[in-house]
Amino acid sequence: MQNSFIDDGLLFRQHHFDLPLNYNNKSGKTIKVFAREVVNLDSDNASLPWLVYFQGGPGFPSPRPEGKSGWLKRALQEYRVLLLDQRGTGLSTPLTHETLAHFSPTAQADYISHFRADNIIRDAEAIREKLGVDTWSILGQSFGGFCALTYLSFAPSSLSRVYITGGVPSLKRPADDVYRATYQRVLDKNTAFFAQFPSAQQRCIEIADYLAANDVSLPNGQTFTVEQFQLIGINLGRSGANLPMYYLLEDAFVETAQGKYLSYAFLNAMLTEQSHQTNPIYAFLHEPIYNQGDASTWSAHRVRNEHFTAFNYEDGKPFLFTGEMVYPWMFDQMKTLTPLKAAADILASKSDWPALYDLETLAKNTVPVTCAVYADDMYVEMDYSRETLKGIPNSRAWITNEYEHNGLRADGERILGKLIDMGEQIANLP
Repeated sequence: MQNSFIDDGLLFRQHHFDLPLNYNNKSGKTIKVFAREVVNLDSDNASLPWLVYFQGGPGFPSPRPEGKSGWLKRALQEYRVLLLDQRGTGLSTPLTHETLAHFSPTAQADYISHFRADNIIRDAEAIREKLGVDTWSILGQSFGGFCALTYLSFAPSSLSRVYITGGVPSLKRPADDVYRATYQRVLDKNTAFFAQFPSAQQRCIEIADYLAANDVSLPNGQTFTVEQFQLIGINLGRSGANLPMYYLLEDAFVETAQGKYLSYAFLNAMLTEQSHQTNPIYAFLHEPIYNQGDASTWSAHRVRNEHFTAFNYEDGKPFLFTGEMVYPWMFDQMKTLTPLKAAADILASKSDWPALYDLETLAKNTVPVTCAVYADDMYVEMDYSRETLKGIPNSRAWITNEYEHNGLRADGERILGKLIDMGEQIANLP
């Protein structure tokens, strides 16, 4: 099925594809995968090359553009863009607590296991063939960059350029290594935040102590805990987030005739921060995106308790926010995740995950690969990104501390433009 519309000088075509859930059993169950094509109305011709966008996450749909701006504006100068809703997200057979409800825990885990990067790029390859495209370029943001290197591993002949922003993963390090590095980055971000806003530490302690002493409910009826409050630290890795976060803390309490309470506005904001509730792939597969022949066994939780106990808040200790880590207690506390706890435990113990990267193929790479690597990235360790790129010929990194992890959103026109220029330089080397 395809339909189209025009807005702001852009032509939008919607594409829907029926694709295998399991590519090892192509005659079995299928899923629907959605992709939105965007092209300048005055340059819509058959010779215009394609750029496929892979969203970060995992578990989040592609952007819904509202105009010609940011990285999309730069991309449309020379590409038609395909915004892929990765399987399980957006309009691509969404994976939610509702759609999983009829499965047993074992069946849930088996189903969810087909939603990693390896099958995302198989979907992209199937779509490329259905559209009759010989080769195309790809842009991966964050987890989308992980997908890009999986694509480059298993179908390099389908790619003409690879652009990655904030998403060059380690190709072989286990999840424990990743979390040991990123916990340290989160500590650094906490230090910077509380240095910028000295009063925020006491306010966070006040909020945490209130939560520990009282039964506080979020607007969905879920009990709100100190551990959930700590999770908003995920914002510390995004440009421009510190000041709004401080304002949120500043307004946390409301004075009433009956006393001081956490305000409804604050609690509602806390609920909207819990994207795991609406995008459970993020909770299920955040650790397995690193697994190749091994199990995560709740890596972030173990590493925290073994090496970073400062994050375990207790009365009298400094308060620390956590980052984008996923913990087993989320499936005990978060309303839409609790029915999925057994499946989450099965996935955490799963050790037969297939390989996501082919190091031999990457070591012979001929496709220009250009990457924005953020020196202070809280989500993706810069040293691991550099380690990876050393093993990929025809790759080049722009290492910068001008941006945080969300640089593509903050200044995408400039960043993508620089990566495109760098790619042309590689392509034109003698």
